[in-house]
This record gives sequence, structure tokens and C-alpha cells, in this order.
Amino acid sequence: MKLNPQFSLFLSLFLIVLSTPLCDSQPPESSPTLARELDAVLQDYAFRAFVHPKTGITYDGSVPSNLTGIQIAALRLRSGSFRKRGVTRYKEFQVPPGVIIQPYVERIVLVYHNLGNWSSFYYPLPGFTYLAPVLGLLAYDASNLSATDVPELDFVASDSPLLIKFTNLSPVSGAVMAQCVWFDLDGVPEFRDLVSRNTCSTYRRGHFSIVVNSTEILSPPGPGVFPSEHKKSSRVWKIVGGVIGGFVVLVLVALLVVWISRCKRSRKVAEMERRAEVGEALQMARVGDTQAPVALGIRTQPRLEDEYVA
Repeated sequence: MKLNPQFSLFLSLFLIVLSTPLCDSQPPESSPTLARELDAVLQDYAFRAFVHPKTGITYDGSVPSNLTGIQIAALRLRSGSFRKRGVTRYKEFQVPPGVIIQPYVERIVLVYHNLGNWSSFYYPLPGFTYLAPVLGLLAYDASNLSATDVPELDFVASDSPLLIKFTNLSPVSGAVMAQCVWFDLDGVPEFRDLVSRNTCSTYRRGHFSIVVNSTEILSPPGPGVFPSEHKKSSRVWKIVGGVIGGFVVLVLVALLVVWISRCKRSRKVAEMERRAEVGEALQMARVGDTQAPVALGIRTQPRLEDEYVA
């Protein structure tokens, strides 16, 4: 059968469209890949903070404008002293003695991350809400501070864990159970119990935060008001409002009763005055096509004038 040339052209275009993959069908880049790329960028910018590097001094770095809101810092240490003494305070991190660096290098750089409002973008956690920004602590070889794409060093706390003390936690109801979350270098989360209200612990490198289950979150109370106090004050105001409302209703009912009684009294007085002015009411009778008053009785009988004539 011979096909119409126009139909053949239409059929060819239709088959090409079907065989062409849609843009939306391509899988999006995974968040672990984005997070690893971010780690490499932040390592580069953190190393740039070492203008005149000194051991044991914290250097705050700057991030590119497209990552505004993220904070970074770098701290260079000798591996031996780091294992022997630890770090008393490095931003929100407290590193105890006994941390082992693998593989061993003479000097290390601890790079600090505070992802701020980028936390849920690089470390999405469906079903959970962040109460604090994601904080990261990674270790790098410090032999070449001008190097980029430096691979991370692994470290393990052998005696006691590292502590992360978060500040400015978002307020939630006391009934909500908060948890620590740890992300490894592949972005896989692991949940742990809090050491205290704002403190998490870890034995490994990675990124950390405090989260709650999104379904358990209630509307936060006003600033400075705890949930119990908020409920008590609301209950007191309800009672006061009920008492005032009842009193107003009673006053209105009393005024209504007084007004009705006065109206009845006024009507009665007006009726009595009307009767006094009109006098005795006459009975009406129809005479022809009209009605006329008729006296009920006559006191003096009429007499004809002829009766007085003798």
C-alpha cells in the first residue's frame, strides 16, 4: 500500500519524538555528590585563610558569594600533639586526647563547616526538621597548604568521644524528642541520643546536627513563655472572659425587665386617663346605613305638654 508523503513525514517525526529521551527523565544529581563537591570547595577556601599560618591558631575563612551563609575555619596542628592533648575548644567542637589520625601525617588541618541555611539543601532529611545548622569537622594533610582537592584523613577517638555543643537551638515543645544526627562522607544519616539538651557526641569525622520528627512539632509559644505557662494564662483569660460575659448578660436582662415593666405601667396609666376623659362608653347601634350611639337607659320619663294643661 502506498502511503501519503505527508503522512510518512508525520509518522517519522512522531517516532523521533518517542525515541528522544525527555530532559526530566534524567536522574537528578544526588545530594551526597553535591555535599562532596561542597567539601572540596570549602577545603580550598579554608586553606586560603592561611596567609601567615601558625600552629594552633584558628583562622576564619571566606566563602564565595554563591555560598553566603556558610561559615568555615581552619586549624593547623601537629599530629603528635593533637593525639596527646586534643583541642579544648574549636568552635562548637571539643576534641579529647587520644584521637588517632589515619593515615599518619606529620601535620594536619582541621576544617570546620557551619552550613547555616544551606543545611537542608546539602543534607536533606525528609520527615525531620533541623533545630540547629549542620556542623562539619574534617581533617586534611597540611604538608601543602596551597593544594586543592586534598583527600580527607580519617580520625577515630580511642578514649572518650568528641563533643559538639550547639548554640541557638530552635525552640520546640518539651514533649518533642530531639535527636542527634551524624552524616558520614556518603551522606548516610545515623541517629543518636543527645548527651544533654544541646550536646551531641561522636567518635568519627563527618557532619552533625540536632533534629526532631516533623510530625511531632507543635506551634512554638511566644518568646519567653513556656508551654505550661501559656496554657495557664489562656485558661485564666477564658475564665475571666466568661465571668465578665455573664455579668454583662445579667445586666442586660435586668435592664430589659425594668423597661418592660415601665412600658406596661405607662400603658395602664394612659388607658386610665383615656377612660376618664371619654366617660361612660355608649353602645353603638346601626340605623339605616350608619351607626349611632344609643343610651343604655333614661332617668326621667318624658311627658307631653298636654298633660300639664288642666
